[in-house]
Amino acid sequence: MKEMTGLLMKSIGGFYYVRCGQNEYECKARGSFRKKGGSPVVGDRVRISVPDDGFCAIEEILPRKNKLRRPALCNIDTLVIVCSTVDPQPNFAVIDKMTAAAVNNRMEPVIVVSKNDLQSGEKVAQIYRHAGLETFCCDPENDGETRRLLLFLQGKVTAFIGNSGVGKSTLLNRLFPSLSLQTGQISEKLGRGRHTTRVVELFEINGCFVADTPGFSTVDLQRYEMIDKEQLQYCFPEFEPYLGQCQFTSCAHVCDKGCRVLQALADGDIEKTRHDSYVAMYNEVKDIKHWQLK
Repeated sequence: MKEMTGLLMKSIGGFYYVRCGQNEYECKARGSFRKKGGSPVVGDRVRISVPDDGFCAIEEILPRKNKLRRPALCNIDTLVIVCSTVDPQPNFAVIDKMTAAAVNNRMEPVIVVSKNDLQSGEKVAQIYRHAGLETFCCDPENDGETRRLLLFLQGKVTAFIGNSGVGKSTLLNRLFPSLSLQTGQISEKLGRGRHTTRVVELFEINGCFVADTPGFSTVDLQRYEMIDKEQLQYCFPEFEPYLGQCQFTSCAHVCDKGCRVLQALADGDIEKTRHDSYVAMYNEVKDIKHWQLK
């Protein structure tokens, strides 16, 4: 019997597949996890026991950095939010909800603006660069940005999200050709069809861990990742220099007198689209109690 630590790559039918170095082990979970009301989730760092014969077992789930409710996925380093310059036009309210949900879950939000060959995405990119977010403008004619993004994702666990038609499949195909992703269709690894079993899985490709999350959409994050009104201000990184400088400690940064965030907005130090999104999100949760969000 020996013990080792590894990364949970896939779970299906009560079996867990854990990567330890170059080897992958099929494991069962101890019954104690069910008794405690928690089970291993793809992305978990786990301690497993490997017997001389019989099934390997997950003995311990190591502390998590974050966990999404749907899809069940944890320890995500980077959430890549893909938007397009045209067809469809960028929806700032949706993009900003995704960035806020990422920050709230201790993930790094990364913006990828696609279809720059059809229309320049620099105005969109500048909004998010101004907000302090890592931003890439990708198109089929700009291999440099695609390579820069690939280097940025090295060694990280990454999930991709974006509305239908923004070019997420095209981007994934350019980043990871071995996925054999076919634009607009199902693929061999990312997307199993609408009526087949949906399994969350990690793939290690070119030094990156890519989360295969069938059904993961912007709707999921909006539905399952509501943010407490007291925490929302911290999910907009560009607000940080001004927090604690408002006239009133209870300032909501919406229309309050003496608000330092609103002054920064008037001075052009905060983008209007970003503040508009913050206000909409604040109004959505302001009357929800903290226990209801749980």
